[in-house]
Amino acid sequence: MTSQLTLDGGNIPRLPSFQMGSSFYRVLLLVGFCAPMFCMSSSNPYNRESPHPPSMKSNPASQVSPSNTKFAFLLYQRLAQESPGQNILFSPVSISTSLAMLSLGARSATKTQILRSLGFNLTIMREPTIHLGFEHLVRSLNECHKGRELRMGSVLFIKKELQLQAKFLDRVKKLYGTKVFSEDFSNAVAAQAQINSYVERETKGKVVGVIQDLDSQTAMVLVNHIFFKANWTQPFSAANTNKSFPFLLSKGTTVHVPMMHQTELFAFGVDRELGCSVLQMDYRGDAVAFFVLPGKGKMRQLEKSLSAGRLRKWSRSLQKRWIKVFIPKISISASYNLETILPQMGIRDAFNSNADFSGITKTHFLQVSKAAHKAVLDVSEEGTEAAATTTTKLIVRSRDTPSSIIAFNQPFLILLIDKITESILFLGKVENPRKM
Repeated sequence: MTSQLTLDGGNIPRLPSFQMGSSFYRVLLLVGFCAPMFCMSSSNPYNRESPHPPSMKSNPASQVSPSNTKFAFLLYQRLAQESPGQNILFSPVSISTSLAMLSLGARSATKTQILRSLGFNLTIMREPTIHLGFEHLVRSLNECHKGRELRMGSVLFIKKELQLQAKFLDRVKKLYGTKVFSEDFSNAVAAQAQINSYVERETKGKVVGVIQDLDSQTAMVLVNHIFFKANWTQPFSAANTNKSFPFLLSKGTTVHVPMMHQTELFAFGVDRELGCSVLQMDYRGDAVAFFVLPGKGKMRQLEKSLSAGRLRKWSRSLQKRWIKVFIPKISISASYNLETILPQMGIRDAFNSNADFSGITKTHFLQVSKAAHKAVLDVSEEGTEAAATTTTKLIVRSRDTPSSIIAFNQPFLILLIDKITESILFLGKVENPRKM
C-alpha cells in the first residue's frame, strides 16, 4: 500500500494540560466498512482431502490471531445481546486493526484499555510485538492470491490545523499502511461528501453514505475498509436454484427465499455437545467459509459457546464426505454504533473526558465521539463478495447415507476465514435472508 500525507501544519500554540478542555475536538472513528461476497470457481490450492489450514507458527501474524479471534466472538456475543432476532454481520479483523492502530496514539489507561479489550495480555506480549503482528497481518491480507480479491486499508482524515506527532504518523504509515489526508472539517458538508466518496470507491460501490451529519467539531476521522470477493472451489449452478424455498425464522414464521443446492464432497461434522452441524466450503485463494446450523432451540447455546478453541476444534475435526447442501442466496447488511458497545467491553476512557491521545497530538484534547461499523454481504451461486480447551469432538454420523442432506433453512452462523493468517474476515448470523 502507498501512503500520502498532505497536512497543513497550522501555527497552534502548545497548551498546558489544565487548558486542554478549551481545545476539545472529536475523533470520528469509522471502523471496518466492509463489502464481502460469496462466488464460484475451481481447484483448491490445498489438498482437497484435508480441510485443515496450514501451520502458522512461523508467521508473525499468528501472534495476534488468537487474540483477534477471542475479541471477535466477545463482540459477536455483545451484538447478539443488543440485537436479538436480527441479522448480524461485521468484520472482526477490520475492527481489531482499527483499534490497534488507534492505540498507537493512546497513552496511559486509554492505551491499556484498548489493547486489553482486544484480548492481549500485556504482561506476556509486549506492545511492539502486537503492532509487528498487525503489520504482517495487513501485509499478508493484501498480498495477491489467485482466485480472490481481498483488500484492506486504513486512512486518516485530519483537521488541517491539527499538529500531529511525527512518530505517530510514521508508525501508522509503516505498520498499518495508512494513508493520511488533510481535511477542512469546518465545511462539514463537503468533508462528509469527500469521505463518503472515498469509502464508496474503496469498497467498489458496496458501502454508500457511511457518514451522516458530520460534526464541524471533528478533528480526525479514521476509516478502515475491507473488500473481499472470491470464487467457490465448487460453484452452485444457477439453474438448480429453487426460487421460492421456505426458511423458518426464529419467531416461528416462514419466509420464502431463493435456495441454492448441490451435491459435492465437502468437509462436514456434527458438534454433539452444542447440537449443531458445521459445513466448510472452500474458496480459491486461501479462504474458507464455515456455515454453522444449530438444532432447534440451540442458537443461544451455540452463541454463548463460541470461542477460539471451539473454532480450532471444528477446523481440525471436520471430515470430507459427499453431501447435498442447501444454502439460501443472501444479500444482507448491518450497521453498528460501537461507541455504545466498546465501553461495555472495557474501552471506556477513549470515549470520555479521561481520554489520553497525546501520542497523536499534544496541542489538542482528543476524544472518540463515534465508532461506526457497516458491513455488506452477498452470497450467490458465483461465490461471496463483500465485505479454552475442550474435549468436544466433531463426528460424522455413521448412519448417514453416502449423500447426506443439510439444509440451511433456519437461522445459522457464517464465518469467513483467511487460511494464511487464520483471521476471521467476516462473522455473522443470518436470521432472515430477505432482510437487508
